[in-house]
Amino acid sequence: MSWHVARAWTSTAPVGGYRHFERITQGGRGEQRWVELAALLAPSHRERVAWRDLRNPSLWLSGWRQLPKTDLEPNE
Repeated sequence: MSWHVARAWTSTAPVGGYRHFERITQGGRGEQRWVELAALLAPSHRERVAWRDLRNPSLWLSGWRQLPKTDLEPNE
């Protein structure tokens, strides 16, 4: 049976300097499931994230969301 993962994700805190990601691929089974995400602004920047972490709303939100800046982000 396949499992469905949203295409767009927003990290609640910067990951590698980025917050908006797109699903590239997914794999694993059971508790070992993972999703590979690419940063929208730098597609060569990729992160492999455990599926259990993506389901945690304190870490990741499904879809691209506008979030307030953190103290870790540079001022624009």
